[in-house]
Order: sequence, then structure tokens, then C-alpha cells
Amino acid sequence: MSTDFPPLRLGFAGTPAFAVPALGALAKVYQVEAVFTQPDRPAGRGQPLHASPVKVYAIEHGITVHQPAGFKSPEVLETLRGLDLDALVVVAYGLILPPAALQIPRLGCINVHASLLPRWRGAAPIQRAVLAGDKKTGVTIMRMERGLDTGPQLALRELDIGDSDTAGTVHDRLAELGANLIVESLDELRRGRGREVPQPAEGITYAEKISKAEARIDWRQDAVEIWRRVRAFNPWPIAETRFDGGQLRVWDAQMQDCSVTPSSIAPGTVLAATPDGIDVACGNGVVRILRLQLAGRKPLPAREFIKAQRLDGAHFGPP
Repeated sequence: MSTDFPPLRLGFAGTPAFAVPALGALAKVYQVEAVFTQPDRPAGRGQPLHASPVKVYAIEHGITVHQPAGFKSPEVLETLRGLDLDALVVVAYGLILPPAALQIPRLGCINVHASLLPRWRGAAPIQRAVLAGDKKTGVTIMRMERGLDTGPQLALRELDIGDSDTAGTVHDRLAELGANLIVESLDELRRGRGREVPQPAEGITYAEKISKAEARIDWRQDAVEIWRRVRAFNPWPIAETRFDGGQLRVWDAQMQDCSVTPSSIAPGTVLAATPDGIDVACGNGVVRILRLQLAGRKPLPAREFIKAQRLDGAHFGPP
């Protein structure tokens, strides 16, 4: 990176693991004056409070942490003003920044968004892209404004989504891609070479937040839709069905056949159970389950699962 221009004073707002690579990359290049992250939340058995991944990183690296419940209070806005920032970088923060906050840093608030905007504005762009069968996604660096992910683009970079990708693998690759791109984009801004492009008016879609209810497999759907669902909901909330009266989570699957399944075979019927996988009839086609998990047990490859479970004539479901 060029050192011909003064460095930037940055703040950082982010919460989940997706934001950590960007924070780490920025901290190596710039002075990150403070981190804003969501308050500690209860999680796990017994519901103890857990710090966000961003908070953990910041504390380990000696960066001041603020955890406001929101950004609208005069006290929080005054804290932001007192930092005297050139820019506030926002990555999956999870809280809305009001217009008053967006106007405080000299260069504004710059967002790293995990999609090629304007496709998949909103909370869950990675899962929605996999669920929709998108072949490409990417990262957009955007100047934030009042609207939801509507601001002008400073940079975009594409990423292919392969047939074996899950939301988890795409997440990890996009996190690294975003970390590199935000450093490059801020260097352009500090040198006065940043170029802003309004988002296209066409192709706008919204990535609504994922719910656990969406993870329930409806075997009446086509095989391709179920296969995408398994991939989109890995590592959370994990696609699930019912077996022998209990929960059965499906971690990994392949689409075996998209052809029409005979109407005499009920969707959810196990057609074959071999060490290669468990073939299940769908509304159209067949899905092969490769890795699965009974409630209270650990995930198992299909070859291990079938050693302990009788699947002759078994039926998965209802949805």
C-alpha cells in the first residue's frame, strides 16, 4: 500500500466471525481507534453471556471496545464524535446506524457487504444466494446511506459458487475477499482516487433473515431445491427432517437425479441405503444424503449411520 498520504483514523463496527478478517486486515495497516460490537448475548447450555468474535479479537489486540444497545442516543453519538474518525468501517454489525451517525466520520461510513449489490440486500445474502442457486456472488464495498444497502459502490469483486459449496464455505471465502477489498478501497479513498458508482436500478433482491423453520425439508419439493436447502443451511440452522419420531439433521447431500419420481413412491421414501449414501425420493428426483445426525448424537457419514439404523422401507418427514 502506498505511504505517500497520511494514514486514516478508523473505527470499526462488526459482530460475527465474518467481520474478523476485515478487522484484522485493517488493524495491520491503519490505527483502529475503537471497535463497536453488539452487547454480549446468552448462548449455549445454561445460557452464559458470550462475547462476539469481533469483541474477542479487539480485546486480544488491545483495541478499545464499545457495546451500545443502539446508535441513536446522544451519548453514543458523542462517543463517535470524540474519536475524530476519518471513516467508520461497518461489517455485519447487526444494528442500524442512524443518519446522524453516518455523517460524523469525515469520509463517512463504509460497508463491506457479502453480495454483488443490488442483489441480496439485507440480512442473509450468503444463504439466500446458495438457496437461489446463484452461480456467482461476491463482495461490495459501499458508502452507507439512509436506505438498506442502497448506497453507492466503491468496489466489487466476484466469487464463484461451486456445486460443493455450502453457506459456510462461501462465508469463509467472502470474509477473506472482503478483508482484502476494504483495505484496497480505503487506500484509494485516502489518496483521493475513490470512485463511487450508483447501484443499478435493476436486479434488486432482498435477503431476509433466515429462520429455523425454513430448515425443515419438504420432500415434496424437487431434488434440486432440497439439495440447495441442505447447502444453504450449513452450518446454521442445518436442514432437518423427521425419522422414527425424532429430529434428523442433514448436513451434506448430493442431487442424484432430477427426473420425475414415479407417483407411486411417496416423497421422503428411502429408496436405497448403502455406504455411498442414503437415497431419498423427492417430489421430482432423488437426493442422496451423505452426512446426518440424530438428536443428541454427533453427525455421522451415511456409511456409519446405516450400521446402527434400519432403513428398509423407512420414510423421512413430514416436512
